[in-house]
Amino acid sequence: MGLPSTMRAIKIVEKGKAEVQDAPLPKLRDGTVLVKTTYVALNPTDWKHIDWMPTPGATVGCDFAGVVEEIGPNAGNRFKKGDRIAGVVHGSNQLRHDSGCFGEYVVANAKGAFKIPNNVTDEQAAGMGVATATVGLCLYQKLALPMPGSIPAEFTIMIYGGSSAMGSVAIQYAKLSGAKVITTCSARNFDFVKSLGADEIFDYSDPECGKKIRAATNNTLYHVMDCIGEPKICEDSISSLGGQIATINARAVYEREDVRVGRVIAYSANGEAYRMGDRDFPATIEETDLGALYFRLNEKLMGEGKVKAHPPKTGQGFEGVLQGLDEMRQGKVSGVKLTYKI
Repeated sequence: MGLPSTMRAIKIVEKGKAEVQDAPLPKLRDGTVLVKTTYVALNPTDWKHIDWMPTPGATVGCDFAGVVEEIGPNAGNRFKKGDRIAGVVHGSNQLRHDSGCFGEYVVANAKGAFKIPNNVTDEQAAGMGVATATVGLCLYQKLALPMPGSIPAEFTIMIYGGSSAMGSVAIQYAKLSGAKVITTCSARNFDFVKSLGADEIFDYSDPECGKKIRAATNNTLYHVMDCIGEPKICEDSISSLGGQIATINARAVYEREDVRVGRVIAYSANGEAYRMGDRDFPATIEETDLGALYFRLNEKLMGEGKVKAHPPKTGQGFEGVLQGLDEMRQGKVSGVKLTYKI
């Protein structure tokens, strides 16, 4: 049987509202593959785009896993029909309404995906697309950590928000790069982040959190990955001599002039220009190729059991996705990755 001409997908309707609709099958583009979706995972950016910067008609969703159905032109030979892959796409896209993954099919850049190892389920892999691209660009491009398997870092890095889906992956990669890892989370998640390899853990709700981290590091912390967007604690933790922060929050305002801030948006690993609000971002070959490198590395490390996905909490179908988005809006999600079987 051939492919259908239409599918079900979650589309933005208006500010604060998205719903399941019939939509045309997304079309293959240069360098892309068509994937039949098996699982999708939720990220804060999904509900924030619906509520804060809606694009009516755009398909929501960035994290997916599925089975390759077709290979587009210039997509290389990494994948073939029938392969299980996972990756990242630009959901809620202002410029390309069919690029999100909360649908029965998704078109993804081959460089922004990885083949799911045999020891990893689609459910586990579905939440690794955004994390792989973002953690890679934060740790290795912005903060210049050595890649896993090369010369060990042998210095300290702080991962702010260690129990988040992004933070849990960042901790594992930073440890594989040979860094000493300090992290923050709520007290109930201390055991979880310790199991990932965190060396020292601080409660972010402590008013003295930042000062205690600076004291514990003897004023020698120079590298921070901010997985939440919390300028005060991050800046209070960094050495009085200065340092650098890689953040996933495009809006967070950092005030210290002696701290260099690098902002990372996973969409830049997709190889296409994009727009957020009224700001245009050009396609960058460097970040697309770096993203491809990180996805290949992630495929290897997950296959070896050295990197594990954030614990999935799995539900069913598109209605489940919409309910999950509401849970995230209300701040009810902690320590798990909301993942849904499609």
